Amino acid sequence: MKLAKLTISQVKKGLKEKEFSCQELLSYYFKQIEDQSDLNSFITLNKNQALKEAAEVDRKIENGDELLELAGVPMAVKDIILTEGLKTTGSSKILADYVASYDATVIKRLKEQGAIVLGKTGCDEFAMGSSNENSAFGPVKNPYDLARVPGGSSGGSAVAVAADQCVFSLGTDTGGSIRQPAAFTGVCGLKPSYGRVSRYGLMAMASSLDQPGPFTRTVEDAAVILKAIAGADDYDATSSAKKVDDYFDYLSKDLKGFKIGLDPAYLNQPGLAREVKEAVERSVVKFKDLGAEIKEVKLPKAELALAAYYILMPAEVSSNLARYDGIRYGLSANTAKDLEEVYQKTRAEGFGAEVKRRIIIGTYVLSAGYQDQYYQQARKVRQFLKDEYNKVFQKVDALITPTTPTTAFKLGEKINDPLSMYLADIYTVTANIVGLCGLSLPIGFDSQGLPIGLQLLGAPFAEGKILQAGYNYQQSISF
Repeated sequence: MKLAKLTISQVKKGLKEKEFSCQELLSYYFKQIEDQSDLNSFITLNKNQALKEAAEVDRKIENGDELLELAGVPMAVKDIILTEGLKTTGSSKILADYVASYDATVIKRLKEQGAIVLGKTGCDEFAMGSSNENSAFGPVKNPYDLARVPGGSSGGSAVAVAADQCVFSLGTDTGGSIRQPAAFTGVCGLKPSYGRVSRYGLMAMASSLDQPGPFTRTVEDAAVILKAIAGADDYDATSSAKKVDDYFDYLSKDLKGFKIGLDPAYLNQPGLAREVKEAVERSVVKFKDLGAEIKEVKLPKAELALAAYYILMPAEVSSNLARYDGIRYGLSANTAKDLEEVYQKTRAEGFGAEVKRRIIIGTYVLSAGYQDQYYQQARKVRQFLKDEYNKVFQKVDALITPTTPTTAFKLGEKINDPLSMYLADIYTVTANIVGLCGLSLPIGFDSQGLPIGLQLLGAPFAEGKILQAGYNYQQSISF
């Protein structure tokens, strides 16, 4: 009975044909989590409830009952997505004991299809970070090298899939927080277009940028999960009513006539590691071999999106995190003399350094006298980028870039250098600023044995196309 590295279709087949029971499957994953506790990927486990649900799946199989689409498929959830009755901390001291009173829409939809929540995964505090070192519960570690970061902010969810602690997981992506850790840990990470998936029940970081999405072993599994969670939601006014595509229809197509845009300047960025560049260049050749047409395009400078992002994102952060005041929920400073001091002490004690840094920057760029100089300028840049990318996507089906400029860096290497840390997002932030969809694919390893990721970007709501390209690529390689 082989339970290692199963895909969704293999789980469904194994359960149906009684190769293993759902309880055996879950016990395997809980043992994996326990045996690899040094990775620190989970904050909270849902063991008793999960095993109860597994027993119910086994009972249905025994009775020959019809099973739901994802019946018995074990998943891990980033601890910024609300799960009813289960601790949801945001990896922050301020919410260390907070238990959610309802399920986020993405959780509700997956549960309705039978998926089972194994537990909540560690992340950077309130999703702020690119290394998973900004957590009140300690850093998550990279399974390929425990001295290195797994990426952030959804590092725990990426590691849970990479270390075979679940079949798939959920993360959120505000500036690369699904795609960057996917690249660092050698898994697939899909950031849907803004509005494709409901944000209801996510702890808001930057409301115009956040989007939940899956980590999976294969592109096919990413399509399965996206299909399950996509679509309009009455509880989220920013979710789109646009019809959800049949992603499997795209997976059945080859790449003949498929146009992929490549800007050579993106492969000559300062700080791009030679081995990452060479791996991406080899992948471009592979796409050509598969029938795709590679078209040279000129994209706006990557630094533009990065600059706009680090103004718009903190501005929204400073507004969204105002709700953590020590009065409504979460930590409350009990040594305060008056209401003003409750606010000050709660936030001083409850928030970590990176969260405080972004709140301060956000408050500054929104302050009188500076709003026009910074915030309004960044909004103009955002509109310019939307217009430019709209023109590019009239000529190509997808764009190709590295996901990250380097492979996983060492723990502690950049934690005291925020500017260097922010540059880790240089290839990923544009998708959030413009509202594009993005997929990070594993394409091999560097000379130190660390995974390298390739990014495919698609126009808003063109997830089918990037899944098509990614699936064809993945079917053609083995490493």
